[in-house]
Formats: sequence, C-alpha cells, structure tokens
Amino acid sequence: MVDVTLPEGVQVFERGWLSSNNVLFVGKEGCALVDSGYCMHSAQTLELIEAALDRRPLDFLLNTHLHSDHCGGNAALQSRYPELQTLIPPGMARYVEHWDPVALTYVPTGQQCPQFRISGVFEPGAAITLGGLPWDVLAAPGHDPHSIILFEPKSRTLISADAFWEDGFGVVFPELEGQSAFEEVAATLDVIESLHPLVVIPGHGRVFSYGERSLSTARRRLEGFAKDPARHARHAAKVLLKFKLLELQQLTLTDFTAWALVTPYFTLVQQRWFPDVEAASWVRELAFDLARSGAARLEADTIFNA
Repeated sequence: MVDVTLPEGVQVFERGWLSSNNVLFVGKEGCALVDSGYCMHSAQTLELIEAALDRRPLDFLLNTHLHSDHCGGNAALQSRYPELQTLIPPGMARYVEHWDPVALTYVPTGQQCPQFRISGVFEPGAAITLGGLPWDVLAAPGHDPHSIILFEPKSRTLISADAFWEDGFGVVFPELEGQSAFEEVAATLDVIESLHPLVVIPGHGRVFSYGERSLSTARRRLEGFAKDPARHARHAAKVLLKFKLLELQQLTLTDFTAWALVTPYFTLVQQRWFPDVEAASWVRELAFDLARSGAARLEADTIFNA
C-alpha cells in the first residue's frame, strides 16, 4: 500500500486475483465489510476478518456489485456470523432472493458463487454509516449496470470498486451483450472527477492517491475501447480466460478450449464480435495471446497460469 491516510476505523485487505479487495470498518454502529472476494479464497477471507476483529462479530456486509469476485465469500461469512446483515445495490435483488445463477452471470461466465441471502438493499443517493462516518452511496454504472461507489466527504476517501482503478477500470460487461455502456463509464468517471477524492480504494490493486494521471489513463483506455469495441471484446474474453486459469492453475489446451466453448459468454462474444473466425480457433488464439503477454505459459498441450 502506498503512503496514504485512511479514515480511522478503516482497514483495507489488498487481495490478489481472483478476489476483490476487502474494506473493513469498525465503529460504534458495529463492524462492517465491503466486498467479500471470490469463493475459493473464502477461508483466507475469514482468517483476515477474524484476526482483525479479535472475537468481535461482523455485523454488516455490503457488496458494491454482484460479480463473483466481489460477493463469492458472502455465504462463508454468513455461515460464520449468523446474525450478519447483508446489503446489496438494488437491481439484482430479485435474482438473489430467488437464486438465479444465470441472471447473476455466474453460469454465463463459468464462475462460482455459493448461494447467499440478503437482508436488504442500499440505494444510490443515500448515506450509510461505516466506521462512525457517513459515506455517500453513488451509482456507478458501466462495468456493471447496478454497481455503486462509496465516498466519505470529510476525508475525501473513495471506494471505487471496479469503476476506477489506478490503471483503468473493469471490463464493461454490458457492451459485450450489445448494450451501450461506454458512455456510462465516461459519466461515472466524470462523477469521480467531481468528487476530487484524495484517496482511492479500488476493487483491485493497491490503495492510491487520486491524481489526474490515473483519471487520464482511464479516459484514454475508454476512448480506445469506444473507437474499437472489438478490441474491448477481445480483451474481455482474455480476462475471463485468465480468471479460469487463476482458478484451475493448469489444464490441457484441449480442455481449456472445450470449457470456453460451453461457457455462454465466450459464445456470445465470438458470435457478436468475431463471427468470421471458427470458435475453437478463436479460443486457442486467445490462449496463445495470453502466453505471449506472459499471463500464461504453454508447454506441449498444457496451459499454465503465469
């Protein structure tokens, strides 16, 4: 973590991929956690939280959005803390209440998320007390239509989730499905600029001091994707492949390709953006791209995470 000052009662657990960062709050109103990471890292998440709370209970769990790397640890935390109140942004609540892993994107992306319950929603435009301080809840569509960010005005601390990273932002999933969302990413970046935070806690990566460089980097990246949506689609497909490699660590290239071909998001992206390329060849080409970039390693017919 860089040399930044967080508000009192706030602790950030910077997690490696597959998990999102976790933000822990301790205040008179109770103890709260923002985002719970991926399910494969649930044991480590529990260890981190239990050590930090030192036998105090976790009272509240908030999810910035419902991608598997941000809420995959919900079920484990609810099992450990039976009285835990879990709040999510509105928009997907009905799919959690009537558990629909297709609508929640876990089946289409080929990712895991154990079923969890919710206690309610927290609405953009409201404020929520965390660590004894009021945090503004702001809509941040783009990466996910229902995502929120949190801002504490006194310290000017921003929890940006996947709307804003030090080197960009998360995959713009609605664009892959044929919905216009690059403009929403731009609008969210405008909101962040208007807040002029001092400290940013991103969904992935280190906590950083806000500056024009990071915002300019995000806007240049967005401009490039908006000019060439197929480039964004190819990037997104490689991100999903890398996620699976992180999860499994190694598998044969044949099995890797077969997995992708039965995972709906790959079919969607290939048919929408690369219909002239045979699907299996396209997946193998992406795998070779990962290897060339150093994100994977190929040995004979086996692909390894790198």
